[in-house]
Amino acid sequence: MITEKSVREEAFNEENLSNYVSLFSFPRLAGSEGEKKAVKLTKQEFNKIGFTDDQIILEPFEFSNFYSTTLIKLIAMINLIFLLMIIFFSYVQLIIAIFILLGLLIIISLIIRGLQSPEDPGFWGKYYGETFTASNVIAKIPAKNKEKVGDLIFSAHLDSKSQSFRTRWRVVIYRIWLFSAIILGIFYIIFIFQEFTGLITEVWILEMGIWIPTLLISISNLLLMNLNTHNQSPGALDNASGMAIVFELSSFFVNNPLDNFNIWFCQYSAEELGTMGSRVFVKNHEENFKQRNIFQINFDMVSCKPHRWNQIEYLKSYGIFPRRKLAPLLGRYIDQAAEELNIEVNGFHLTTGAHTDSVPFHQRNFDSIDIVTRAASIYSHTKRDTPDKVDSKILKQACVISQKVALNLDKDFHELCKTEKLKCDDK
Repeated sequence: MITEKSVREEAFNEENLSNYVSLFSFPRLAGSEGEKKAVKLTKQEFNKIGFTDDQIILEPFEFSNFYSTTLIKLIAMINLIFLLMIIFFSYVQLIIAIFILLGLLIIISLIIRGLQSPEDPGFWGKYYGETFTASNVIAKIPAKNKEKVGDLIFSAHLDSKSQSFRTRWRVVIYRIWLFSAIILGIFYIIFIFQEFTGLITEVWILEMGIWIPTLLISISNLLLMNLNTHNQSPGALDNASGMAIVFELSSFFVNNPLDNFNIWFCQYSAEELGTMGSRVFVKNHEENFKQRNIFQINFDMVSCKPHRWNQIEYLKSYGIFPRRKLAPLLGRYIDQAAEELNIEVNGFHLTTGAHTDSVPFHQRNFDSIDIVTRAASIYSHTKRDTPDKVDSKILKQACVISQKVALNLDKDFHELCKTEKLKCDDK
């Protein structure tokens, strides 16, 4: 029985956390020799922690880099060409411009549909991308109870990458593109409405409202067309920090299984190339997961020692309108744990730019939350992402909060069943 007293006395080790970060701080792009080395080391560390080979799952898979590299450039190029054609024909023949716009919308919708399952290469991935092999490393601790249990997943990704632009600038580019597209769409509707109704508006306002967003979108597309992936980042913050937390949490729960939740400790691969590892994991295991009974806490870029906002944060909501609140029940337990432990945790909103190993869980409406530190984006995907940027004190706080969340969920399991927040019947 895990008591509150044992929780207070159980101290996660900052030195262990720091050592894990140092151990995995080397270039390890999915499909490279560095990633294979990381997979081997991950299994060895789980063995050292106390997991037997029967408790460790190696989950190899193949994936195409088309969806994470070539496709972005293809979309940017198509978008740029169509955008310039639309603007040109708007001054020559508006009807043609409208048909071109409809064609662009159809192409984008087809691309979005194709992105629902990028783990299946399909025609485009097979013939226009390069195929690589990678592997997830998973350790599982079954619940003490054998029936009517839930699943709790602690996860991180074991691969790293560097890019032409660091994460922060890439997100800025996405936001400029998105908001410029919204503004352009509004002014273009006004423009079309004016052409067909004779509505009188200030011409200079309309011109500015169309050409400034067009210019910003064009620049954004050109930058995205030159966004290249490299294998030079040591990946300390992104994401040896998350791996360290998963290892350290597993060192506690390997000897302290929960009563009502199976616990999974997942070190996914190929997150940086399309969240392929987590997609494969969910696809392989989702038939064993019950809706509302599965919770994922994903650790990605935790801490940033040189920055004044070196703290634990979690993604609370996402999107523009309406804002989508992510995993409200799990979020409430995180807030509760932080308050009980007197640890500052900041829930934040993100309009666009987030693509982590929580995505395939959200697509299936599973409760999933990312524990992050946004300031880490200053160094992620660069050569400067080194162990000295990682704060083991913050990693330890993430461990303590996650431990508390797990224990509180386990303690409240039957009450959550009674209130139907969890699905505990067999229907």
